[in-house]
Amino acid sequence: MGDVVNLNRARKARAKAETGAKAAANRAKHGRTAAERENDARAEARRRALLDGSKRDDAPSGNDEEKR
Repeated sequence: MGDVVNLNRARKARAKAETGAKAAANRAKHGRTAAERENDARAEARRRALLDGSKRDDAPSGNDEEKR
């Protein structure tokens, strides 16, 4: 005699395995590692710092009376 198998559990287990495989494929296709995200954040911060450091400070100030 064979083992008794709960068909509902077997169906759910198969569906869960298929969903897990699809999720793994999506992670590989669309996901980025934490190191990649951190590297992009550092590059963005470096770019912003360089841009902010290159700003000119020739905007007219509102205190013309102090200069007289």
